[in-house]
Amino acid sequence: MADPLKIAVIDDDQSLRRALVRVLARAGLDVRAFASARGFLSAPGVDDVSCVVSDLRMPEVDGLQLQQALQRRVPHLAMVFLTGHGDVPTTVTAMKAGAVDFLEKPVNSATLLEAIHRASERSARSRAASAEVRDLNNRFERLTPREREVFALVAAGLLNKQIAAELGAAEKTIKQHRGRVMDKMQAESLAALVLMAERLGIRPRERDFSNATGRKRTG
Repeated sequence: MADPLKIAVIDDDQSLRRALVRVLARAGLDVRAFASARGFLSAPGVDDVSCVVSDLRMPEVDGLQLQQALQRRVPHLAMVFLTGHGDVPTTVTAMKAGAVDFLEKPVNSATLLEAIHRASERSARSRAASAEVRDLNNRFERLTPREREVFALVAAGLLNKQIAAELGAAEKTIKQHRGRVMDKMQAESLAALVLMAERLGIRPRERDFSNATGRKRTG
């Protein structure tokens, strides 16, 4: 059986905070409540939270400031905002920054639970994607400088003989480098290697790519 979703509720209104905790706990969620954004940010286990349900207007650190802080610290963590004073500009700002929903108080329990589950799913997808990129970066760090050059040119679609001409090496040597790149990156195919390069943002230097493909260099 899967562990219950961990939800953080942040609201300076004690009565509302308690009401939200009761609703979410009855729905089988693991809920932790905080009276302030600062209290949440200083608490242990922030990285393990699946979704943040936060009031928008709070003293000291408001909801949008909390959102900005979480984007820097836990970028995968999705948020649902609650407010009794919603306005279009603020809603737009929050949604553009990645908020899953912006609900006005008093909020319907079913609507809130639906938003929380959507936010938690987004958090899980984003967390998995971030972990994958970290793993790819770790593999990429194991490549030698020459292997990184070969990786970029292979991913750009160049043949071994073109890469050899560009790098001033024998085609046999490039083939060996290419094999080591495939092995260290754990790529089962060229298509998989190209996808890895896209996720890592790996590109050959423009002048090298132009030279290798036979186009004139500029500048």
